Amino acid sequence: MSTVDFEKPSEPDLHFQTPEGRARFRTATISTWLGTTMEYVDFALYGLAAGLIFGNVFFPGSSPVIALLSGFATYAVGFLARPLGAIYFGRLGDKRGRKFVLVATVALMGLSTTLIGLIPGYDQIGVAAPALLVLLRLAQGFGAGAELSGGAVMLAEYAPAKRRGLVASIVALGSNSGTLLASAIWLLIVQLPQQELLSWGWRIPFIGSFIITAAALLIRRSMTESPVFLKQQETLKDSSRPEETLKVKGSFWSRHKAFFIMLGLRIGENGPSYLAQSFVIGYVAKVLLVDKSVPTSAVLIASILGFGVIPLAGFLSDRFGRRLSYRIFCLLLVLYAVPAFALLDTREPAIVMGVIIVGMCLASLGIFGVQAAYGVELFGVNHRYSQMALAKELGSIVSGGTAPLVAAALLAGFGHWWPIAVYFILMAGIGLVTTFYAPETKGRDLNEFEDAI
Repeated sequence: MSTVDFEKPSEPDLHFQTPEGRARFRTATISTWLGTTMEYVDFALYGLAAGLIFGNVFFPGSSPVIALLSGFATYAVGFLARPLGAIYFGRLGDKRGRKFVLVATVALMGLSTTLIGLIPGYDQIGVAAPALLVLLRLAQGFGAGAELSGGAVMLAEYAPAKRRGLVASIVALGSNSGTLLASAIWLLIVQLPQQELLSWGWRIPFIGSFIITAAALLIRRSMTESPVFLKQQETLKDSSRPEETLKVKGSFWSRHKAFFIMLGLRIGENGPSYLAQSFVIGYVAKVLLVDKSVPTSAVLIASILGFGVIPLAGFLSDRFGRRLSYRIFCLLLVLYAVPAFALLDTREPAIVMGVIIVGMCLASLGIFGVQAAYGVELFGVNHRYSQMALAKELGSIVSGGTAPLVAAALLAGFGHWWPIAVYFILMAGIGLVTTFYAPETKGRDLNEFEDAI
């Protein structure tokens, strides 16, 4: 276990102590929140549609389990493009600035989501329909690969050190806002008659997401660059040998410890998160045959609760440290898995809703609120954006992005929920074990060029 500790806060940021600095902070906060909302509207809409709609529209004629599997397969391909987006946009973010990338990514995601709502179904254009769905899903994922990390970096680099966990958790509030908006819309949409829902109703939220995209673009174009990035550029400009400033010495392992720590932390969060908020929705509606309004209502309620859970988690990480807070969430997820799936089998609406709500509060909200500042603080300023984005998106591929697909395959192969519960425990356990090797980073100076471990 690492003994590195950053309990002593760095000196306060002067930009935050002036009216102009506070105004810039507010603009950055609102723009980050809107952009992350856009990303999670995209992915929550897609996740809900994959579980409830896409099997019928793009893969008709299949059995319920195979249709569910096919829908989540298209869901998973978006995650394959995310590491590529993380590499491409992450490097741009480290070289050209956080703002440049955050404008580009929200535009790409918004356009892709809107176009998904315009794709004809399989009955109209045959196999071209799922092919176009996959193509736009890839474009959506490419843009999303650097969006969440960029938002976390921007917020953390603006925030006072003592409140960094709370401020950085706003990026998770954006994700929660997106999930809330998507689930609220779906709760209304699924009330339509089945024929209207499948023919045109499901398209409304995808096309309507263009409004959020336009608002996010407008605000992001007016925000200023991160003060930490601007200071780094000044340091490089004043250095007689800037390449020496950027050089990181040591073995491969010593140079990439922070990357692998972030990877493990991400697996422990993202896999359980996407099982709790995506797979379980389809499982409950398609396999257990519980009314579709039950899981969508549960997601809505959990998202409302998230506006309290997320900042509380960020505050607790400021008070007790990132490592301990993250460890407790991972432990709770390990203990949650088996009772959760056993209770879902009751098919009682109130119990099913309770299981989904608790799972989301732990896996999709609370732990995410801690992760925002933790991920930023692990890395040095010269490669923070690219390394954090790549670690998070690779973690998404081996956990979150593929989790609903793997879970659907396990269900199809074994016909029971217990292998899915084991899979859930395995991913949460990886996050738990990682916390014993991770450093405590609370209060770290984000201007440092070296990683925290």
